[in-house]
This record gives sequence, C-alpha cells and structure tokens, in this order.
Amino acid sequence: MRNTLKNYGFLALVAGLIITLDQWSKYAVRTSMAKGEIWSPWEWLTPYARIVHWDNSGVAFGLFQGSGQIFMILAIIVALIIIYYYPRIAGNDWLLKVAMSLQLAGAVGNLIDRLMLEGRVTDFISVGDFPVFNVADASISVGVAILLIGVWMQEQREKKSMSETAEQTASENPSDQSEITG
Repeated sequence: MRNTLKNYGFLALVAGLIITLDQWSKYAVRTSMAKGEIWSPWEWLTPYARIVHWDNSGVAFGLFQGSGQIFMILAIIVALIIIYYYPRIAGNDWLLKVAMSLQLAGAVGNLIDRLMLEGRVTDFISVGDFPVFNVADASISVGVAILLIGVWMQEQREKKSMSETAEQTASENPSDQSEITG
C-alpha cells in the first residue's frame, strides 16, 4: 500500500486537482451561459480574451469534428498507458512526472465530458484568434511542452556527460592524444 501511494500519490494529486478545476469550470459555463454566448468582464478586453460557451466534437483547434467516439477510446488508452508507465519513472525525474500528470488530467477531463455529453467537450477559453479551448486542453498542451523541455534537457545532460567522459579519457591517456594528433 505504501509503495502504491509513493508511486501514484503525486500523479493522483496533480491530476485530481486539474480534473476538478476542469470539470468545475466546464459545469459553471454550461449552467450559466447559453451555447455561443460570450462573456468578458470588461468591454475593452473582449477582442483579446473572453469566455465563450462552445461545444467541440473533435480535438484541439476544432480538428476532426464528429470523431468524439474515437477520441474517447484514445483517451482511455492514453490514460492506461500513463498509469502503467508512471511508477517506472525515475524518482528524480520531476519534469516527466509533472508532464505525465498534466497529460493524464487533460485526457481524463475531456473523457468525462465525452462520456457525459455524447462525444463532445465543453470549450470556453477564447484568446485572440486562437481556437477556443478548456482547462483539460491547456493541461495536455502544457504537459507536452514540459515533456519536450525535459527530453531536450536530458539530451543536453547526456551530451555534457559524454563530452566530460571523452575529456577525462583524453587527459588520462596523453599518449593516445599524441598518436591522434601526430
């Protein structure tokens, strides 16, 4: 039990908080705004940022409309893969843990909508000309960005380590260097 809590505690905490925020915000929009209705606290802000009650039967950016059933299956597969893989992450790899927690939260948040709303999700955050999105979408996007940053940082550490190893080997074997240069 303690090992399970250790392995999944952070994942459950982060994903649970984001799923709660996602579902609460979507519920607030669905119960207080008509579909297509726009709300902004200040008129001058409306062209730049606003709340818009919108339904989406596709994925991010409005792609693949009407494919909600397929994305329900994909969300389940993604969630199961993350849950399976998560305990195998090295204890000190916090970027990967955060990234996977965010991606799980986004997948489950939108899955809940699709199950409750016949394959659709509620989108409501509208910024400039960017497509309307929700907290779950943002969580997935930020999780992917963190994952990419983590992969890049790991590659940089490996390159540095390889470089240091090569330098150390060269300094320990100066005769090998003279053969190479001479």
